[in-house]
Amino acid sequence: MKLNCINSIVRVFAVAILFLSCSSDLDFDQVHDLKLEPVYVANLAYFDIPANELIADGGVQIAYDSRNFDVFKKQFLRDYLAKAEFDVEIENTIARGFVINMLFLDSQDQILTTSSYTVPAYKGSPNVIKYPTEVFENQRLALLKQTQKIGFVVLMTSGAPLDENSVGNIKLRSSATTYFEIEVE
Repeated sequence: MKLNCINSIVRVFAVAILFLSCSSDLDFDQVHDLKLEPVYVANLAYFDIPANELIADGGVQIAYDSRNFDVFKKQFLRDYLAKAEFDVEIENTIARGFVINMLFLDSQDQILTTSSYTVPAYKGSPNVIKYPTEVFENQRLALLKQTQKIGFVVLMTSGAPLDENSVGNIKLRSSATTYFEIEVE
């Protein structure tokens, strides 16, 4: 009997403490001060061109290709993208130097901006070059947001001509790091 009485007193005391606990008013207006800053990394472009596809008829050969880049058709990206960084790595195993131009084109195929990369000739040792990060902010970012296509122009520098028996290849790998600012007013 005495144990039952003690249990009852403990229960009543525990319930009383729950009702006496501290609480504060919740400020739901804090949601208006919400600012998210997500960062995403994605592949941007890749190509691998064998040397025998770059046969020159007397000097510099131009290889050109463009791809649709409809990322900015989405309103979310146009509204909230605050900054973009492009990283480019090129590997050359062809005994010839190159200049690679990455063209950012609008819907009328007009060049908005260009990034150029000089690639030295392969001389028997690893020839992988990581280029400085291209940063797109402010006015340059505004141009990037107008991009509808990305084009690549591959120019050969002077040197021994290539033919159908030429070996090696040139590879480009690139990625984009995008920074967003999403703010609820």
